[in-house]
Amino acid sequence: MAGNFGDQYYNTIGDYLKKRFGCKVIKLSLDAGFTCPNRDGTKGKGGCIFCSAEGSGDFASNIPDQIRLLSKKWPSGKYIAYFQSYTNTYAPVEVLREKYYQALEYPDVIGIAVATRPDCLNPQVLDLLSELNKKTFLWIELGLQTIHENTAILINRCYPLADFNHAVEELSRFRIKTVVHLILGLPGESRNDMLDSVRYVSDKQIFGLKLHLMNVLKNTKLTEFYPDRIHIPKKEEYISLVVDALETVPPHITIHRVTADAPRHLLIAPEWSYEKRSILNGIQKEFKKRGSYQGIKESYVIQE
Repeated sequence: MAGNFGDQYYNTIGDYLKKRFGCKVIKLSLDAGFTCPNRDGTKGKGGCIFCSAEGSGDFASNIPDQIRLLSKKWPSGKYIAYFQSYTNTYAPVEVLREKYYQALEYPDVIGIAVATRPDCLNPQVLDLLSELNKKTFLWIELGLQTIHENTAILINRCYPLADFNHAVEELSRFRIKTVVHLILGLPGESRNDMLDSVRYVSDKQIFGLKLHLMNVLKNTKLTEFYPDRIHIPKKEEYISLVVDALETVPPHITIHRVTADAPRHLLIAPEWSYEKRSILNGIQKEFKKRGSYQGIKESYVIQE
């Protein structure tokens, strides 16, 4: 198959982990009880406009319950403890140390993933992450969402692009894997704006990329923009956009997500968002139709 990605047309994190560890590896989504600097008033209040009360961790639960459930389906599987909800480096280092190491005590947990903000990686936190990186499999997820400053202000991100650039440089200096979150469909962004964000981060020293479909959820500030200021694409339009994006991403970058999950009872739009299998199959079919694969159009970089 073109691109040398097995039965895929892009470099999925699932395939990467299976090759590395020799078995199915599943992420355990965790809420460790943290908050966020643009929720507690340090930088802002209310969080990003798309973020629900659960801090983008609507499916997060505890480790024993998840392992008990998942082990029935994958009895020989291993696990990555994914600190998902809110900002998971936004606490005193001694608190972070306790939480991270507790997660590693569980049988078959072979690594940690930490979702955070680029402006919440102080030297003490970086030292702790470097320590962990030498002991276990680790990656850090940075919620960038967009490279465009006007959009960042609109969504209440509360940090500039320069903070992201610095964070990636620091994590790279410590040889820590970095995964970047981008949202496709933010208010006011064109197709080219979104593709520019993908190209920009793909030129950085990153391990992985998450492309997240913009979901409008109940009880978020984003509802104030819907429907007049938010373009909700048809499923086929979104699939085409994802393939366009992945065609520009270098093949070595692992792809961690190409759509989004949202609780049905909270989802306002797009109404087809929950059709995850259909979206994934559609992406595969679009690649096949084009005779394409991840990285085929890797070309130019958007400059700051």
